[in-house]
Amino acid sequence: MTAKRCHVDKTSAPVRHHEQRGEYPTQSRPPADGQPQINGSESSGRCVQSPFDRLGPSSSPMSVRWLLPVLWALSAEADFFQFDSISNVSSYYFNYIYCNIWEGDCQPNQDDATQQVPTRDLWAGFPQDYISLLHQWYCSLGQCCESGDCRITNNITGLAKDLQTKLHGQHLAQSVVLKAIQGFINNPESNKPLTLSFHGWSGTGKNFVARIIADNLYRDGVKSECVRLFIAPFHFPHARLVDTYKGQLREAIRDMVLRCPQTLFIFDEAEKLHPGLIDAIKPYMDHYDNVDGVSYRRAIFLFLSNIGGATINDVALDFWHSGQNREDIGMEDLEHRLRAETMESQGGFAQSELMSGHLIDFFVPFLPLEYRHVKLCARDAYAARGLETDEATLDEVAKAMLYVPKEERLFSAQGCKSIPQRINFFLP
Repeated sequence: MTAKRCHVDKTSAPVRHHEQRGEYPTQSRPPADGQPQINGSESSGRCVQSPFDRLGPSSSPMSVRWLLPVLWALSAEADFFQFDSISNVSSYYFNYIYCNIWEGDCQPNQDDATQQVPTRDLWAGFPQDYISLLHQWYCSLGQCCESGDCRITNNITGLAKDLQTKLHGQHLAQSVVLKAIQGFINNPESNKPLTLSFHGWSGTGKNFVARIIADNLYRDGVKSECVRLFIAPFHFPHARLVDTYKGQLREAIRDMVLRCPQTLFIFDEAEKLHPGLIDAIKPYMDHYDNVDGVSYRRAIFLFLSNIGGATINDVALDFWHSGQNREDIGMEDLEHRLRAETMESQGGFAQSELMSGHLIDFFVPFLPLEYRHVKLCARDAYAARGLETDEATLDEVAKAMLYVPKEERLFSAQGCKSIPQRINFFLP
C-alpha cells in the first residue's frame, strides 16, 4: 500500500477553515461573474491539513513514523495473541491516519468496525500505560469523547438557561424553540428534519437565537463544521445563476450531512431566496427515509426573515391598547396569521414548495421590543465588556433609541441590534 503524503498549502488552509465556520467565505481566487462559491466538501485533489500540525512541525513526521509501524504490527500480530479487539482498534487508527492524514483513496463507512471509534471495552488485555497514551494522543485530535461525536454537545439545559437569561421580551420564541429542539434531540427516530421559520423585525433576536442554538448544540458553536450559515443576498446574489446555485447548495448540504450525524443549516434573509433555490433542497426537508442514499432526518433547518413583522407588531399593539400584558400573547394569536402572510408575500420563500408542502414545523414570532427590553440589552452589552453601569446610564442608552409608532412610541425601531455599538457613546 502506497500512501500519498498530503502537502499543506499554507495559503489555502485558512480559507478552508474559514469556509467551514459557516461565516462569509473568503475566496482564494475570484469566482466567475461575481458568483460566491458554496463548497461543503473537499474535492478529491485538495489537501487537508494534518491534525499533526497541532502538535508542532517537528512532532508530526516523527509521530507518524513511530505510530504507523506500531499499529501495523499490532494488526498483524493480533491473531497470534488472539486479540481480535486489538486488531480492530489498530485497524481503526491506521485507517484514520491513512485516510485523513496521508489522504489514501478510501471512503468512510459507518457500518465497518474498522471505521468506528474504539471504546474502552476493545482494549482488554492491552497494557494500561499504552492504552492511556494512545487514547490521550488520539482524543487530543478531537476525534473521540464519551458521548460519541465530540463536535455535538446537545446541551439542552444550557439552551434553556440561555434563552431564559439572554433573550429579552420573547416569551413565545423561548418556549417554542426550546420545546422544538428538545423534542427533536430526544427523538432519534424523527420522520423528518426539524424546520423552523423565525419571523419579526430586525433586531428582535432571530440571529441571536440561531447563535444560541448553535452554541448549545455544538462544541464550536457557529464555527462548528456541523453548522452552515447562508445569507441569501450574499451567497446567491444573481438570479441568472440560480441553476448553478442549486447544484452548489445541494452539494454543500449533502456533504455536510455525510460528515456530521447532526447538522444545523441557517438561512438568513430567507425571503430573498429564489423559489427555485428552495425547491432544489425541498426533498432534504421532506418525509423521506433518504435522498440518493443519504438520510437528512437528523438535520435542523432555520429560516430567518422579516416577513410578518408588521403583523406581529399590530397584534402586540392591540394587546397594549386593550390593557393586556404582552406575555398573554399566545401562538394561537400569531402562528396562523404568520403562515397566511408568508404564503401571500412577495419573494421566493413564499412561492416555494416548502410552504405549499407544509414542511415548516413551527412559525416562530419575535415580538417588537419595548423600552424595558432595550435597557436589559444595554445591561448585557456592558456586562459583556466587563463594565459596571447604573440605572441612569441604562436609561440614557434606551432613550437614545428611536421608538414607534409615532404616537405611542412603544417599540424600538431597531430592536437591540445597535446597542453594543451605541454604548460606546456613553463610555467615560
